[in-house]
Amino acid sequence: MAPRPDNRLLDAPMVPVSCEACGAQVEARKSSWEQTSIQWHAEGLRTCAERRDASRAERPAPFTGCRSLTTAIGQAALRGRIRVQSEEADATDRPADGL
Repeated sequence: MAPRPDNRLLDAPMVPVSCEACGAQVEARKSSWEQTSIQWHAEGLRTCAERRDASRAERPAPFTGCRSLTTAIGQAALRGRIRVQSEEADATDRPADGL
């Protein structure tokens, strides 16, 4: 049996978003206000200042994400650059900080 194709990106493709702090670029998609999918590429990983700082720490920990980029993605969603898939929630349910 062949694997079922993943068609989720047909209706809501990933959208390029750049971090306002360091310029790292990723592709992002929001299924809901609480759930975000992020596709990192090699250039973005090299550019991300928070990732670089985490790897240089005295006791490096796994990189779990960039706060500045999370904010940029949230702002892009609030401004309508990224479509939020589950728009059943009223606009008043949107987080005030755009995350």
